Amino acid sequence: MSLLRPFSACDQFAFNAINLDLWTETYGVGYYGHYLSTWPDLFTVVESAGGKGRRDASRGIGGEGGGLMGYVMGKTEGRGEEWHGHVSAITVSPAHRRLGLASMMMELLERVSDQQHAFLYGHYTALQRGLVEDVDLFVRVSNNLAIGLYETLGYIVYRRVKEYYGGGPGQADEDGFDMRKPMSRDRQHKSIKIPNGILDGRDYEVRPEDVYW
Repeated sequence: MSLLRPFSACDQFAFNAINLDLWTETYGVGYYGHYLSTWPDLFTVVESAGGKGRRDASRGIGGEGGGLMGYVMGKTEGRGEEWHGHVSAITVSPAHRRLGLASMMMELLERVSDQQHAFLYGHYTALQRGLVEDVDLFVRVSNNLAIGLYETLGYIVYRRVKEYYGGGPGQADEDGFDMRKPMSRDRQHKSIKIPNGILDGRDYEVRPEDVYW
């Protein structure tokens, strides 16, 4: 049994085993702290029901007595009709995969982006930025398992970002897919309409500088 709860600063001492995953992008302490202070309602962990991952980091990941099983980190960004939710990172520890945890965390982030942020920005900010139109994320083109998961959750490949992921010393850079899912405000699905008459987002190529806010 598992439960979702808000990310705590102490969780940074307990999720190293999750971040060892090959596909997980890792960041510095300040980066996680920025998300925690700016978008706390979009930063969530999943832990076993008897988990003490937040209170006793030395227990590790999902060991005896429970612990962290995964986390999702998101934000809102953009301008006007391009105001959207963004999944910055999501991962599940190897020992707890194929349990539906990633889907559960994604659905929560989407719901908060769609409903709570629409309420929070419903008066002042919405007049300038508009409500959340969609949720998007980036994924390596070689990560077929994750791409398949996102597609089952309703995401489509909107475009291919050339050399989005740095390859590191001696390795080539890798392209990334920008995947999107329209939220309730985007009733006409404008956020996922690929420009220039292109039918498949895999054929719509852009550079990294074209996707940064």
